[in-house]
Amino acid sequence: MAGLPPVSDGSELLDEAERWSLDQLRAEQLVRLQWSLQHAYDNVPHYRKAFDDKGFHPRDVKTLDDLRHAPTTQKSDLRDNYPFGMFAVPREQVVRVHASSGTTGKPTVVGYTRDDIDTWAGLMARSLRAAGVRPGDVVHVAYGYGLFTGGLGAHYGVERLGCTAVPMSGGQTERQIQLIHDFGARAIMVTPSYFLSLLDEMQAQGIDPAESPLEIGVFGAEPWTPAMRAEIEQRGGMHATDIYGLSEVMGPGVAQEAVETKDGLHVWEDHFLPEIVDPLTGDPVPDGEPGELVFTSLTKQAMPVVRYRTRDLTRLLPGTARPAMRRMEKVTGRSDDLMIVRGVNVFPTQIEELVLALPGLTAYFQCVLTRPGRLDELTVRAEAEPHVTAERRSELGRTLADQIKTRIGTSARVEVVGEGGIERSVGKARRIVDQRER
Repeated sequence: MAGLPPVSDGSELLDEAERWSLDQLRAEQLVRLQWSLQHAYDNVPHYRKAFDDKGFHPRDVKTLDDLRHAPTTQKSDLRDNYPFGMFAVPREQVVRVHASSGTTGKPTVVGYTRDDIDTWAGLMARSLRAAGVRPGDVVHVAYGYGLFTGGLGAHYGVERLGCTAVPMSGGQTERQIQLIHDFGARAIMVTPSYFLSLLDEMQAQGIDPAESPLEIGVFGAEPWTPAMRAEIEQRGGMHATDIYGLSEVMGPGVAQEAVETKDGLHVWEDHFLPEIVDPLTGDPVPDGEPGELVFTSLTKQAMPVVRYRTRDLTRLLPGTARPAMRRMEKVTGRSDDLMIVRGVNVFPTQIEELVLALPGLTAYFQCVLTRPGRLDELTVRAEAEPHVTAERRSELGRTLADQIKTRIGTSARVEVVGEGGIERSVGKARRIVDQRER
């Protein structure tokens, strides 16, 4: 995009594994896979039982394709073994734990040995280099610190790369803006939805976001669309790159988009083996076909994961900026975020694309599900830009409702509210509000 800051591909800084040929990568993956499966079988009672129940043994794996015969792992398995039942090393060798919020039940707990933390820091540094960050940069970290893996995962990678970390965490929006400018941050790591709030705050303070020192954003922790990327890059005058990860597999840094291509996230396949499966049957599908992303860790010591079903929907494509390592397409949604409205599948990202394409609407919206009778109903609440009149808001509501019907194929009520009418998030945006009685 014209007007964006120049960046180099950083090819002189690549790790050895990023330079491997496909044959080298596949050979090393098989050795590491065989070790990881045996490590899980020998040391995690859950995996020993799951393998035995399916008649699968690590010694049966002679090729990478043999992994498809192993059982899958679900988030419920981690909850059933709360807190430390999935650990493959004594708890005394675990130097750190992280956990999910546990809003839908017991939290999922993950553990790391000292070597695991070292690996994670290295992969985060690799991800930052791929995003265009360079040693010596000031990096503003606005992911949440604490049990959430985002803040500390990003922080260790920033320091490993040789940058200056600003461990801001979320919240205190006005303070965020001050420190970005005062410290001269070249890069920011944050959820895309919260970054839009930061852009709004800059403009509210009379600051042109394109004049800020920020040149690179590393955005993750929630699905976001190409339309949101375009808005961030245009308003911020900066590169917007995608990072992917999840706590159960490691945290952020499982895959990263290269700033010079921005064509999907290269999976760091020397540490994580990806598959795509049919979300309904669990059967593997070929590369290039859409489905649910599944990961097997290849080097994790404290908590190996075998065929972990992420619920994220994407597809695998050939590598480009890192030719041997496959890309995962931008996550289009999660199978557990799927809304079925009168027989039609609807994802929040589909609504987001329509909202962002309508002049007069901001990027803030929510999908409210209700069940006044026997059928589910969807209400989309969208926020208008400042100074949009009530008459114009009504017109925008009718237009958005028509587009939802035409483009997605279902009916929805649309409420267009005034400035500040949709709650702001300092972390992951709350896109679905489920008000149905269970």
